[in-house]
Amino acid sequence: MIMLYGSQQDYDQLSGLPSDKPAMTAEQVAAMHAHMEKVHQALAESGELVDARGLSAPAHARRVQFTGGLPVVTDGPYPETQEVLAGYTIVECASFDRATEIAAGFVDPDAAGGYVDVRPVLDGLEDLAG
Repeated sequence: MIMLYGSQQDYDQLSGLPSDKPAMTAEQVAAMHAHMEKVHQALAESGELVDARGLSAPAHARRVQFTGGLPVVTDGPYPETQEVLAGYTIVECASFDRATEIAAGFVDPDAAGGYVDVRPVLDGLEDLAG
């Protein structure tokens, strides 16, 4: 699974809402969507794409934690700079190295500090030992 991250501030920038960062232009949004579509289309054509989804903004999230044995629910958004899972792509490919190579295609080389995480999806508890 390739996990992509963002913050409420990133979602605000993307949707043109007030933010510390300038709003993305329609051209920038279109270019970002075109890039994601191109990467996913290439994965679909190679037979490596299993699933890919974006997630709604942190403003629509709820965090459930236990305090004193009781559930405490906190509605988003969380602090604007707190990174959260923004989307994911699941690939079925020949190796972890290939998955890492695919993941590199999601990182914007012009965005300082941008990253994605790559982690194998477990088939069962026996995979935890590996």
